[in-house]
Amino acid sequence: MTKQTEPAIHPFLYNNEWKESATGNTVDIYSPDNGNLVGSVPAMSQDEVNDAVNLTADVQENWAATEVHERSDLLHRWADELDSMADEIGAMIQLEVGKTFSSAKSEVKRTAQLIRHTAEEGLRTHGSFIQGDAFPGASRSTKAMVQKVPHGVVLAISPFNYPVNLAASKIAPALVTGNTVVFKPATQGAISGILMVKALVKAGLPKGVLNIVTGRGSVIGDFVVTHDKLDMITFTGGTATGQHIAKQASMIPVVLELGGKDPAIVLSDADLKKAAKEIVGGAFSYSGQRCTAIKRVMVMNDVADELAEEIRSHVANLKVGYSTDDADIIPMIDQKSADFVTALIDDAKAKGATVVHTGAHEKNLLSPTVLDHVTEDMDVAWEEQFGPVLPIMRVESELEAIDLEKRNEYGLQASIFTTDMETAFTLSERMNVGTVQINGKTSRGPDHFPFLGVKNSGQGVQGIGRSIDSMLRDKVIVLNL
Repeated sequence: MTKQTEPAIHPFLYNNEWKESATGNTVDIYSPDNGNLVGSVPAMSQDEVNDAVNLTADVQENWAATEVHERSDLLHRWADELDSMADEIGAMIQLEVGKTFSSAKSEVKRTAQLIRHTAEEGLRTHGSFIQGDAFPGASRSTKAMVQKVPHGVVLAISPFNYPVNLAASKIAPALVTGNTVVFKPATQGAISGILMVKALVKAGLPKGVLNIVTGRGSVIGDFVVTHDKLDMITFTGGTATGQHIAKQASMIPVVLELGGKDPAIVLSDADLKKAAKEIVGGAFSYSGQRCTAIKRVMVMNDVADELAEEIRSHVANLKVGYSTDDADIIPMIDQKSADFVTALIDDAKAKGATVVHTGAHEKNLLSPTVLDHVTEDMDVAWEEQFGPVLPIMRVESELEAIDLEKRNEYGLQASIFTTDMETAFTLSERMNVGTVQINGKTSRGPDHFPFLGVKNSGQGVQGIGRSIDSMLRDKVIVLNL
């Protein structure tokens, strides 16, 4: 069990100085485990946010002029500092977002590895040289040098569920490519993000290259997104918010990592024991509060009974409790989220779904629930639940499963369970998702793999190499010799 420190105001970073808002206002952050006050962050004014963005814009050219190996070295030092602070930051992640300490510390360690890999990959970016006479009628003496240059000021907005990893996955590629950063953490998880940046300051972050903005979305949300000094936005969070940001951002590049309704399609020839184990791990890890969680099962009718029983037996062994109990199923991030999931369960039961497994619900701690015989008229068949409930939909054919997947509004990932690789590849080609996992659960995967969503699951591609690419644009210099 971790020891909770005295709740305090955690200041924002401006020009490498830790400051509290001149407004005197704060936003309180409460533990999803027990409702205790974890701490507060400043509720910045629009003027303070304006100063933060302007400063990052003012220093961006100097930062871009810094040698790439110096920017890479900074990231290596940042990773080292994170490793040394892993216990401290892990304890705060546990308090803020309710993860077990081991999972929270693992997130910090994984993030350090991501930053190191980004630091190395950032050294390998390069432009190209094009001969003019490759196009009919063009002169051989005309040549183009295509440079890769940073966008400028990047707004990085992170989510609550991975407050360190999904923040650093935006910040590190931006910094190594010569962009400056305005970092806006999700309120729940903001303190963990602030501690992560403290490690960056310890590592030698130059003044103004990264500033933090915190506060109430109603006050600073649209203001910062529409700031005229921004050159790019990278966001992870809910689909509705991401769509709003895309509309507000207008003419600058936007990378969005949004929601999902990731299906697991189980064919008749699948290894059902393996499928059930992977499905339960994919559906209920962190109580399903992951965009890549398996959010519905589509199983061939002839093996549905057996699969449902295999899933039930795995779910029955999950420990329900609190992060301090090292439980598998922990409280949801807040009561509003828990109420939404409870409403989906109630709707499905009222419309005839069979409850395979459930348990007691206490406030925002929901026992894992498995629903069988889920049909298209039930909300849980289509809505992203983002919680510990798994709907099972029985289908008669592969085509029916593919049709169900294509008709949903999301397109993040999907899993296919089968022993027939030819069928697996055929179905993969027909699915309109960013990633297909064959005989494995949906997951973000290694951080250097491309990660993307289509439809309402996002736009742009992430993953270390792709994230670095997204932080750069072409600049062409034509030589007329």
